[in-house]
Amino acid sequence: MARVAADARTAGLDGVLVTPGPDLVWLTGYRPTAITERLTLLAVGADREPTLVVPALERPDAEAAAGTGATTLVDWSDGADPYAAAAALLRDGARYAVSDSAWALHLLGLQAALPGAAFHAVTDRLPMLRAVKDADELARLAAAGAAADAAYAEILGVRFAGRRETDVAHDLAELLRAHGHEQVDFTVVGSGPNGANPHHEAGDRIMRDGDCVVLDFGGLLAGYGSDTSRTVSVGEPSAEVREVHDVVRLAQRAGVDAVRPGVACQDVDRAARAVIEDAGYGERFIHRTGHGIGVTTHEPPYVVAGEELPLVPGMCFSVEPGVYLPGRFGVRIEDIVTVTADGVRRLNTSPRDLRVVS
Repeated sequence: MARVAADARTAGLDGVLVTPGPDLVWLTGYRPTAITERLTLLAVGADREPTLVVPALERPDAEAAAGTGATTLVDWSDGADPYAAAAALLRDGARYAVSDSAWALHLLGLQAALPGAAFHAVTDRLPMLRAVKDADELARLAAAGAAADAAYAEILGVRFAGRRETDVAHDLAELLRAHGHEQVDFTVVGSGPNGANPHHEAGDRIMRDGDCVVLDFGGLLAGYGSDTSRTVSVGEPSAEVREVHDVVRLAQRAGVDAVRPGVACQDVDRAARAVIEDAGYGERFIHRTGHGIGVTTHEPPYVVAGEELPLVPGMCFSVEPGVYLPGRFGVRIEDIVTVTADGVRRLNTSPRDLRVVS
């Protein structure tokens, strides 16, 4: 919270207003059991101690959270004006960043209570708020990555041919939970032509010999995310599948090798994309190369053309180039990496070669 206050001051802001969602969990560990019309708001700024405004009936839950002991709690009761309670902690005419997840109802209420204040989206003014991870966060992300790798190792032994995509997706979810995930967010299983859709949801398609299958799966372990992709072949792959897979594998390696402090995010994208373009598949790489990860699966920094932000040790993000041939198949390979003092460390270490499944 002290770092957030300092970052806000550097950005020309008077404070940060944090509503239920990823920012509040990250700062306090508090996740309200229900996000409702009742206002919950953490005010962080350089001019006062962090203060958490909560509905009176939810105060016991807030007090039990891991990090709220570092805040002053202020409660309000049903029938009272929650925005007046919040406004008493703030300053009209000041400038505040507000969590992206804030309800419009609550932001409009604050604007009415503080008509002279200016409110900005956190992503606009403090896009790197959660981007640089500390040692504890890195340990959690590494554990989540290792658990996802273990799930992948086991899914290679599961039968694919003759089963639906949803069957393997269910297997993946169960394996993630078995290896410690408390939450499974996605299990993409894109077989054959479905693999050409990067965000395909597993469906009823029956897999058969010769299918190329994209697996993309992840969730939360100890509150931090995993996200990895591998592409497998049901039975022996065709020469074309082998060729495309090798291009993507080399592109992914080039992207990872480009990661080091001071390099612009877009240069990692360029390194991976150049390999695919040189192989003649440039128009079939249809998404950015990566996204940050932490208490959410997608967060800054974004590894994409036009993002000139320099990499800093402690940043964690995916490197996931892909090639997608509509109506035929797709290939994607994804690891989470972290920037180190002198380079890069992969948080996923499972094999990236084309594996054959039964």
